[in-house]
Amino acid sequence: MGRIQKKKDPDKRKLQRLERANAVEGGSESENGDRVKPASVIRKAPIPVKSKIPGAEIGFVQKSIQFLREVKIELKKVTWPSRKQTMGSTLVVIILVMIISFFLGVVDFGLSSLIQTVLP
Repeated sequence: MGRIQKKKDPDKRKLQRLERANAVEGGSESENGDRVKPASVIRKAPIPVKSKIPGAEIGFVQKSIQFLREVKIELKKVTWPSRKQTMGSTLVVIILVMIISFFLGVVDFGLSSLIQTVLP
């Protein structure tokens, strides 16, 4: 499941388009060859931002709840192994651990006896 996306502010998009259009134009040349800058765009006054602390806590709680909901949905999709598969995998792991530990024990014994013969 995808996350719900927030809608983008249309006023902000219009402002960005105007800024890009002005940047592309870059001004025109006057009769004597000097570059004349285009008239600046009048912008709306910024909307005052509310206190960040209460909004941050609510946002964090909402994000946490949304995350846990998504985890629950994903866990429902998991195909869990049967008891037979679990026992077989466990047996393979135990046998491999025993083989590797035996190999490392033999190497350790060989190296320690080699060191004892070299160093009296």
